[in-house]
Amino acid sequence: MARWVQTFLQAQAAELDAATNTQLAYARDLQGFAQWLADRGLHFMQVTQDQIESYLIDCEAEGLAKSTRARRLSAIKQLFRFAFDEGWRSDNPAMQIKGPGRAQRLPKTLDLAQVDRLLDAARASPRDALRNTCLMELLYATGMRVSELVSLPLSAARGDPRMLLVRGKGGKERLVPLSPPARAAMAAYLTARDAAEEDARKAGKPASKFLFPSHGKSGHLTRHRFFALIKEFAVTAGISPASVTPHVLRHAFATHLLAGGADLRSIQTMLGHADIATTEIYTHVLDQRLSDLVLQHHPLSKASKA
Repeated sequence: MARWVQTFLQAQAAELDAATNTQLAYARDLQGFAQWLADRGLHFMQVTQDQIESYLIDCEAEGLAKSTRARRLSAIKQLFRFAFDEGWRSDNPAMQIKGPGRAQRLPKTLDLAQVDRLLDAARASPRDALRNTCLMELLYATGMRVSELVSLPLSAARGDPRMLLVRGKGGKERLVPLSPPARAAMAAYLTARDAAEEDARKAGKPASKFLFPSHGKSGHLTRHRFFALIKEFAVTAGISPASVTPHVLRHAFATHLLAGGADLRSIQTMLGHADIATTEIYTHVLDQRLSDLVLQHHPLSKASKA
């Protein structure tokens, strides 16, 4: 079964350009399923639809969330589709299984004042203030995923661009417009970055191809480091760190655009969503915020004191 999983993951990486995090998630889910089968003397080759459904029932009994069970079933379905296509099996036992669905949760977001405080905190960084300001301005101006942000190539920032070319999931590229503050922050950071890199070059160190270079294995600032940075900015800004992540800034970008009158299709394009249904969640966020506003301020929503 390990060979099945390994071959499947290699094909995902080669044919679909699956991201490393996606491959790791598939690996964890499929290894867990393989272990469940092995404990019962079963193998991918012989497993039936009933046995896959029994596994999902056990997952539910363990208290796993709907989203986790849906993700595990998705991995199983893709594995058996691949096995059928490769001729390892003459049938697909997972094809008819319906998932548990996903719990509909509204994404957390921030208001404009909170975003401004986070940006101010980045500008006031005791170290790397220009880089940190550039990171936060780009994140809020474009709604990029954190992995897209930290791995931006240096070439994308050259020439004071009005649009930024972003390489997203599955290697898909998209253009996102840059706001004047984001362009100004990037220009200031580039000036300092180029000077530092020239000094490094004179010292015999190789140049980096990334906009946000790092000495680590990846060659660029890691997602984990930026995650820690944004928590630090939240503390400085007087905002609960638990409510601030890079993805929350992505949600804020979309929600504020929608509130400002942007259409869903444009927001979908800028976020890189394959399905507009994913983008539509932001209409519910806006509806909820408007509802809260009415309940808080409309005179007829107040309880009568009589």
